[in-house]
Amino acid sequence: MIDSPNFDGKVFVNPIPTQVGGEGNMGKLLTEYFLKKHPNRVPAKKPGPFPVDLEKLNNLPANTLRVTWLGHSGLIIEIDGKRILTDPVYRRASPFQFMGPKRFFPAPINLDDLPHLDAIIISHDHFDHLDDKTIVKLAKKGTPIFTSLGVGTILNKWGIPKSQITEMDWWQSVTPWKGFTITAAPARHFSGRSLWNRNETLWASYAIKGPVHNVYYGADSGIHSIFKTIGEKLGPFDLAMLEIGAYNDLWADIHMGPTNATDAMLALGAKVLMPIHWGTFNLAMHTWTEPAEKVMEHATEKNIKLLLPAPGEVYTYDGKPYINKWWEPFM
Repeated sequence: MIDSPNFDGKVFVNPIPTQVGGEGNMGKLLTEYFLKKHPNRVPAKKPGPFPVDLEKLNNLPANTLRVTWLGHSGLIIEIDGKRILTDPVYRRASPFQFMGPKRFFPAPINLDDLPHLDAIIISHDHFDHLDDKTIVKLAKKGTPIFTSLGVGTILNKWGIPKSQITEMDWWQSVTPWKGFTITAAPARHFSGRSLWNRNETLWASYAIKGPVHNVYYGADSGIHSIFKTIGEKLGPFDLAMLEIGAYNDLWADIHMGPTNATDAMLALGAKVLMPIHWGTFNLAMHTWTEPAEKVMEHATEKNIKLLLPAPGEVYTYDGKPYINKWWEPFM
């Protein structure tokens, strides 16, 4: 029996009433996908190659915050001398590798070239966040994995030892190293790797606090009022990494898009917003660059500092805005 206030005895539940999508509007979904034309959902030219300064990346400085975007929600977060990888997906976001959403560009750093990792965070079990082949290979090095309730059972079935896995409920904190705290926080989303196991595992966001810096990895979430509480309890955050892609009115409760992501940023009270979950997979009907274009507009309107590095760019945080319009040559 799962002991969690977020489990109703059968499935995990969202903090507020949430419509996942497809519930009563499957006809609209199918019409949008198969009968309506939505141009420019993929790049006109294959993006890349994206150069990576591996020498710089392997030189991990103390008391410094750096972030390297691998595409979608994959991030190397280097915080005060520790290196954490989030939701690495190197292949198709699909249960089948012969079909389904394919990356627009390869991950800018090969798995074998990744620097030493102190931890891996898996936010939830969806295929665009949990890639079995990738995580199994990474886990062979013994790297600790922090994830939400129930996901550990999946990892264990793939041969990853339980001793390597820490499952977390919302608001649960762990201290993996002296002076560091990782806290799982609420998110408004859902889970499941098939149509028959929906919400049997939990989804979460994560606050990562070091001796000097503090960041928020939002993973997947629709907008909700708890962002303000997260900021009050776990902030202040130097950097908030929030999803801006794969949004649509038909599933607005579970993905924010640029408008709600910038509102969530303001509720969190973070200093800088780094948009994630865009520009890598074709998961919605909007153009592949629309999330970035719109988030820049909203950031200007709302006086938000924005961080938009290129894939593979090792960015050192200084509290200032930075935008690399890397996508423009590939439109």
